[in-house]
Amino acid sequence: MKVIHFLKPYRAAMAVAWSLMLVELTVELLNPLFMARIIDEGILNKDLDVVLKWGFIMVGMSLVAFISGVTNSFFAAHTSQGFGYDVRESLYKKVQSFSFASFHKLPASSLITRMTNDVRQLQNTIFMSLRIMLRAPLLVVGSTIMALIVNVRLALILLIVIPVLWLFLLWVLKRGWSLFEKVQSRLDRVNEVMKENLSGMRQIKAYTRGRYEESRFHGANEDLKDRTVRALRFMEIIMPLLMLVMNLALLSVLWFGSIDVASGGAKVGEVVAIVTYVTRISSVFSIFSFIITSFSRARASADRVQEVLETEIDLKDEEVNQKNKVADGEITFNDVSFQYPSTRGYVLQDVSFKVGAGQTVSILGATGAGKSSLFQLIPRLYDATEGTIELDGQSIRSISLSEIRKNIGYVPQEVILFSGSVSENLLWGKEDATREEMIQAAKDAQIHETILNLSNGYDTVLGQKGVNLSGGQKQRLSIARALIRKPKILLLDDSTSALDLKTESRLLQALKQYECTTMIITQKVSTAMESDAILLLEDGVLIGEGTHESLLEDSSLYQRIYQSQFGEGEIHHV
Repeated sequence: MKVIHFLKPYRAAMAVAWSLMLVELTVELLNPLFMARIIDEGILNKDLDVVLKWGFIMVGMSLVAFISGVTNSFFAAHTSQGFGYDVRESLYKKVQSFSFASFHKLPASSLITRMTNDVRQLQNTIFMSLRIMLRAPLLVVGSTIMALIVNVRLALILLIVIPVLWLFLLWVLKRGWSLFEKVQSRLDRVNEVMKENLSGMRQIKAYTRGRYEESRFHGANEDLKDRTVRALRFMEIIMPLLMLVMNLALLSVLWFGSIDVASGGAKVGEVVAIVTYVTRISSVFSIFSFIITSFSRARASADRVQEVLETEIDLKDEEVNQKNKVADGEITFNDVSFQYPSTRGYVLQDVSFKVGAGQTVSILGATGAGKSSLFQLIPRLYDATEGTIELDGQSIRSISLSEIRKNIGYVPQEVILFSGSVSENLLWGKEDATREEMIQAAKDAQIHETILNLSNGYDTVLGQKGVNLSGGQKQRLSIARALIRKPKILLLDDSTSALDLKTESRLLQALKQYECTTMIITQKVSTAMESDAILLLEDGVLIGEGTHESLLEDSSLYQRIYQSQFGEGEIHHV
């Protein structure tokens, strides 16, 4: 498994941990042998010197075992925690490389579960593997061998019982893995419902949908509980069965041992030693249900983590020419069609247009016309299904993703602000921006005065997703974050919808100072009228292209949009 490779840097620590574990195991296996000597040579012969001699040896070895156990725990913890850290780092890095298409296959709630719960399960299993998991089967094997050394005839009972129990445990392990894989998938569902509820709390309260969402969470939570109980109940059945078999083995040893002692075929110390070994094996089997449960869950978790690590990245810099740069911002679409992964219909069909460097173009169309989908193709959040896109006359696939995206200022329809100060959110656009650059971008985005009125100005801490700002304030702050990087291409996806006409007009006027190509998705004709050109989309098809004047003359759709906003009166010409 690919996940195991993360243990390579910790091979030395693992070797030390296992070596110390073997020291503990050796002491545990030798002690019953020494006890037999104390009984047979010391107590039965009333020889105190023998008792003291072997007693001191047992105490000394137990002290060594104690020190070995403590040190083993240190190295086991170091390995498991380091492994968990490395896996989480690798998972997060992998997720950062995902295209939007990858998030269709692995939703955010599932990724959160895999980076937290699944990694923690693997950590715990590795710790137990170094501490007790490997020690348990070795103790069973070692105890059986030592019992054979002490008395072959009595130890034959263990040779009959142990293989049968091992086969049973292997079947349990396979079954348990399947059950816990289903448990983890139900945990994904619970996290998904929680995430949706917490992010949509305002809507839930506004529409008084609290009880409905409670019932939805109850259903997911109950399903998780039922699956977990079913898995744990199956695993708990192991204990009574194992203990029943081992107790029968113990009774057999005592029965046949007493007969052998009476006939002189065995010594009392030998019987005591073998009983001790059987008891040790019983104690190991008593924790096997716990070990198998952990291993089953870890196996399921490892598969889920590995699925993320092995997810193929569909957006790659395979055809890149490092010399290709975004210099002017000219955009060309040539017969571009696009459909989302796992869907049948095209959201864009044979779209062709050209936006000259430095031009401002507005895109109008009804909801679902494909406007946002078109925008997402420019920074290569998705790749076009058919056709080609060019930037400055170069195929977009021949320019590196980093080169494309560092030259684009993208303001999505759903504004995302991050927990942190206003200035920290602005620095997302340009990490090394000065305070003067932040202020200028804020002024151009018409948000500077609002920021100054906040409790700590640019150092005011925003809540998650900018919860302490209004919709219009969040939009303007998001625009400022895009402007601060002075992009070659500026994409505004309905980013002025919450602004009044006066503020929007000042914003559009300020944007003209920037030497960039600007594309604006809007529902407002007043905004489109200020553009150099307008694109009309309907059901993914480009049905109109031109200036405000030409579209008023030639496009019935544009005329209807215009009349719906300005009425049936005189046509307004710019």
